[in-house]
Amino acid sequence: MVSNQISMNPFSIARVLGAVAFLLVLASLIGQLMTYVSGQADVNGLAWFFYVDGEYNIPSSFSALLLLFAALLLAVITLLEREQSNSMVLHWMVLSLGFFYMATDEVLSFHEKAIMPVRKLLGNDHYGVFYYAWVIPGIVVVFILGLFFLRFLSRLPVRTRFAFLTAGILYVGGAIGVELIGGRFDELHGKLNLTYSMIVTAEESLEMAGVIIFIWALLRYIADNYKEVRFRFVVMHKEVPVNNPK
Repeated sequence: MVSNQISMNPFSIARVLGAVAFLLVLASLIGQLMTYVSGQADVNGLAWFFYVDGEYNIPSSFSALLLLFAALLLAVITLLEREQSNSMVLHWMVLSLGFFYMATDEVLSFHEKAIMPVRKLLGNDHYGVFYYAWVIPGIVVVFILGLFFLRFLSRLPVRTRFAFLTAGILYVGGAIGVELIGGRFDELHGKLNLTYSMIVTAEESLEMAGVIIFIWALLRYIADNYKEVRFRFVVMHKEVPVNNPK
């Protein structure tokens, strides 16, 4: 019997994802330049449709799918590690659940709902780099998770650890670091200008790059440690009782 196989090359997958991300960022840049430099109107919302900071458009959908793909890979690793009774199963599971949440947040923007409550707690009208006030609890969460994953990172293979750290620095640097700059600029000058669109383009580019590197690292981890992963699909058949005549 010939088995059906699908071969996955981590580098090829990362390269394709990177190419798509690059084209989306390029389309976003062209759209913003057409809007603010040439003075052309945003015909039929085309520039917004490719704007990396927009919601419910192509770049936001792509970002959500990247996060979802990472979450699914983490779920697979969690199951594989559990089969081997690995002591770090909890950490893989937390990562998987975290990325599922991030994928959902990319679509529904839960984090933005924290902005007004945190601003009220700050109790003033000038927020500076904390204009997008959700970054304050975000920084706290990142710090706590960093402590939680310290031992986990130390037990990873060196190449995987380096890739995870690189991905994390890029993603957090974009999601929080550049967000601090964007918030300050928005408070002073608003969003409807070319400079702000360039700031958020840098932010979203760093986030996508971080997730793509993370996906590559996960695929390499699976390839290095498990070589081959098999999925078996079982179809459950309902048993039909047979009446035997006496």
